[in-house]
Amino acid sequence: MKTLVLASLASLIVAGSVAPAYSQETDAAPGARLFQQRCGTCHQIATTRNGVGPHLQGVVGRTAGSDEGFKYSPALKASGVTWTTETLDTFLTNPGAMVRGTRMTQRFNNAEERRAIIEFLGSR
Repeated sequence: MKTLVLASLASLIVAGSVAPAYSQETDAAPGARLFQQRCGTCHQIATTRNGVGPHLQGVVGRTAGSDEGFKYSPALKASGVTWTTETLDTFLTNPGAMVRGTRMTQRFNNAEERRAIIEFLGSR
């Protein structure tokens, strides 16, 4: 029985059916979990469907307020911000301090959690 299990496992690995121990999905798991917990009520990442907040698919590199399918605050549309890891970090730390008049109120005080969420956003 033990030999059969090992042979089956070996064939799956050779066939590529078993993911490597450190895949991109594994590395993004903390950020994905935190995104779902902290951001998922208002934002989508799996689809381009907007909710209470805009979808965040492809947000890194995008100009703030540029998605035509969402009604952004005038402040965010006029901000001229391009979303990079640095600007997202500043914004998520205190949105109202970075863009006075934004509707985003959620703050993320924990730097490691912000980093994980931003890395997850950058992978989508």
